[in-house]
Amino acid sequence: MNKGTVLVTGGAGYIGSHVVSQLGDAAESVVTLDNLSTGFRSAVLHGELVIGDTGDRELVARLIAEHEVDTIMHFAAHTIVPESVADPLKYYGNNSVSTHTLLNCAVAGGVRNVVFSSTAAVYGIPTDGRASEISPTAPINPYGSSKLVSEWLLRDLAAAGQLNYVALRYFNVAGCDPAGRIGQSTARATLLTKVACEAAVGKRDELRILGTDYDTPDGTGVRDYIHVDDLARAHLDALSYLREGGESVVLNCGYGHGYSVREVIEAVERAAGHRLPVAEGPRRPGDPPTLIAVADEIRERLGWKPRHDDLDFIVQTALDWEKRLQKEPAK
Repeated sequence: MNKGTVLVTGGAGYIGSHVVSQLGDAAESVVTLDNLSTGFRSAVLHGELVIGDTGDRELVARLIAEHEVDTIMHFAAHTIVPESVADPLKYYGNNSVSTHTLLNCAVAGGVRNVVFSSTAAVYGIPTDGRASEISPTAPINPYGSSKLVSEWLLRDLAAAGQLNYVALRYFNVAGCDPAGRIGQSTARATLLTKVACEAAVGKRDELRILGTDYDTPDGTGVRDYIHVDDLARAHLDALSYLREGGESVVLNCGYGHGYSVREVIEAVERAAGHRLPVAEGPRRPGDPPTLIAVADEIRERLGWKPRHDDLDFIVQTALDWEKRLQKEPAK
């Protein structure tokens, strides 16, 4: 079939920009919609950047028509869990209501395919620390709930025959573009690898371990860390899958094994060549001891083959980017 344009919402952000980069490298026609509240102009390496909101019905409808969009990749969202607890309306408004507007425009404009940026937060706290796509969804914060609402919208539209979708449930995304072109530049970041690398270059005075008494080998939380380059590639695999007539599906994005907080910190210390200023604090409410993906289905459905399943490589790319930001702040 003839390929149309891919509309990427939130394509100036951390994960979206890596996907835009790979889409451009694959000679796809791509247009990015981003309000730059957390994204950066310099991160959009290919295609046109349109400044605006996903919830702007008139703008989205115009972009779909003018660019002959056949696929939407939807990343635009608020993602900070503690903030979602403090301000749930902000999260439901942006993550759920704006997604409703976007999908309304997609259906009206004849867009057939959607690749959706979802999250392992929809699982809440799995009993055994591992989550498969058939595990119960029981989010414990508005962030996870707002993403699950969007999944339900997609599910029901697909059941009505109005579009096809792949929802990718991310586990812990880390690292930066191996070529050093783009990376995670988010201010006030909360992801462990980013925070640890900031501490390594002196941007933070202290790195806090939140919880040291979990039932894990070293007492700290264990997570499934996936390199952003591999995650981005899963979106291109999802695009090919949908264009080839694949059925709508929800898929976990992770490597299927985990590292503890202390193991990640040790990896950053190896890469930096010095110890980090680490302090210990109490657990955050609701943090699961372990959260690891059962991730066989994405390999079988999409043919996804991760390339960077190595903690030291993940950390090195993140640290290299952090050093670059010291010299050239993102714009």
